[in-house]
Amino acid sequence: MSKPQIETPQAIRGTQDIFGADADAFAFVVETFERVRKLYRFRRVEMPVFEKTTVFSRSLGETTDVVSKEMYSFEDRGGESLTLRPEFTAGLARAYLTNGWKQYAPVKLATHGPLFRYERPQKGRYRQFHQIDAEVIGAAEPTADVELLVMADQLLKELGIAEGVTLTLNTLGDGESREAWRAALIDYFRAVKGELSEDSQERLEKNPLRILDSKDPRDKAFLPDAPRIDDYLSAEAQDFFAAVTGGLDAAGVAWTRNGALVRGLDYYRHTAFEFVTDRLGAQGTVLGGGRYDGLMESLGGAPTPAVGWAAGVERLAMLVSGGGLIAEDRTDVTVVVEDDRAIADGVAIAAKLRRGGLSAELVATGSPRKRFDKAVKTNTRAILALGFGDEGVTQRLRNVDADAARIEALIA
Repeated sequence: MSKPQIETPQAIRGTQDIFGADADAFAFVVETFERVRKLYRFRRVEMPVFEKTTVFSRSLGETTDVVSKEMYSFEDRGGESLTLRPEFTAGLARAYLTNGWKQYAPVKLATHGPLFRYERPQKGRYRQFHQIDAEVIGAAEPTADVELLVMADQLLKELGIAEGVTLTLNTLGDGESREAWRAALIDYFRAVKGELSEDSQERLEKNPLRILDSKDPRDKAFLPDAPRIDDYLSAEAQDFFAAVTGGLDAAGVAWTRNGALVRGLDYYRHTAFEFVTDRLGAQGTVLGGGRYDGLMESLGGAPTPAVGWAAGVERLAMLVSGGGLIAEDRTDVTVVVEDDRAIADGVAIAAKLRRGGLSAELVATGSPRKRFDKAVKTNTRAILALGFGDEGVTQRLRNVDADAARIEALIA
């Protein structure tokens, strides 16, 4: 009687298994981020993958696409609504409030890991994706914005992908400036409401700033004459933006103004920014962020200034891979056991090499006569062949493209 055939489960749409060169590029992005964040003294934090749904619905707003269409939310066995994190900032804000991190303010935080959004998978965008994230919480000064932007600029340079990437910058003003601009936008777009796209008609009263970054041709016709934030900026808001741009100039970071760059949520203030490129097709944003001085209040905390950015690891890794920027991964020493009586010695020598800081592979299976040839075909800097003679185990160091003296000292 034949066994029933078991169907192999397939990966979930919008997820990926990262392997080989893609995994090397992914790791290179994360390792470079970890190195750069240490230079800027950002503290590493680890966050829960899921939170109470209210953490995101309050902070992101019930009317946003992320909350209304894209969140993975579910009830646990206790009947509480939980959500897989769609972004880092809200969870970090919750942690700041519930863990008493105010005592460290201003606190510089950095994290990375998987995020989840139910959206249409496309190039560089997945339903489970990964981000690196940096935030400064408790700092109201424009110097915090400058430090984050200089850090992001250095990260892109050290990843080797800065060429062709442009920092675009805008100001959303302080609360008073933003509210005056918002009211002017509502008046302007209300007069042409019937000619706007369905999405923009829905956003008009609740989120009019989002209309400014609409890609719909029906909306684009009205954008050139829409009210501009510069006409509503208070003197304080003008000074803040001037301090940010002046700081970038002083640090040698190039930037360009983009008056259409907005953040729709009410808690965003002052600086909004994106690093963009044309090397990723329609998904041109490499890294983005802004100042969100009003977020803590939406989570029940005291008013707390904060600014941060995030970047998709997959998109950064695509740029890294496309530029051929990953160094060739070669084994330092391949230990070939050509006589099975030397297997124990091969295991011991491979362990010595690894403990001494050299990568090592052990070839001790298959036909003994073919093991050396097998090692020659691998990407290795040196081959240590172990045989067996009248006086016991023999050693031959061959095909050396490495520090032979160091190898010999480790295996002595």
